[in-house]
Amino acid sequence: MVQIQSNTRSRLAVASLAAVLMAALAAGGGAAAAADTSPAKAAAPAAKKSKGTAKFTLVSPDIGQGKDIPDAQVFNGFGCKGKNLSPELHWSGAPEGTQSFALMVHDPDAPTGSGFWHWIVYNIPADTDHIPAEAGDPKQPRGLPKGAVQGRTDFGTVGYGGPCPPPGKPHHYHFRLFALKVPKLDLPADATGAMIGFNVNANKLAETDLMGIYGR
Repeated sequence: MVQIQSNTRSRLAVASLAAVLMAALAAGGGAAAAADTSPAKAAAPAAKKSKGTAKFTLVSPDIGQGKDIPDAQVFNGFGCKGKNLSPELHWSGAPEGTQSFALMVHDPDAPTGSGFWHWIVYNIPADTDHIPAEAGDPKQPRGLPKGAVQGRTDFGTVGYGGPCPPPGKPHHYHFRLFALKVPKLDLPADATGAMIGFNVNANKLAETDLMGIYGR
């Protein structure tokens, strides 16, 4: 009788130990599974962050970066015989929070002491990603975004005025596009390029520059 009770207790002890081991293994497997899923969850924010790292870029099928500006975009007057057509422009990669855009075209090499403003467009809606060719004609604007305003240039008029430097070294023409943190700039219709530029830079989130060259 004593031997039977001893054998029974031994079997119960072994069974209890096996149950404890099985419970421990189950708990360990759950922890491993949780550990396996955590890296995937941690990777999600990194993927979202990459969307905000796109470079703000301005390009044109009419003007190449650092290339000569074609006659189609050159001014017609003052000894120049171009067609004075504003170029087609496309952009991408604007930063988050952009509420409008402004385009300012400037020749820093002009012999004026302050350069020369050739084209200014502001209050371009935030959902715009391009300006079609010939949109800078103030008499017959073609496809200028609704609500956009063309500012007065150093030609004394609004709208696009192409390159026409004095004979000599080629000049550099910067097409700068600005992403702004405000939906609209409240400026007088006769605001100068300097005044518009001041307000643009005061509200700038980012800028991109397409530069063309022209000389005669």
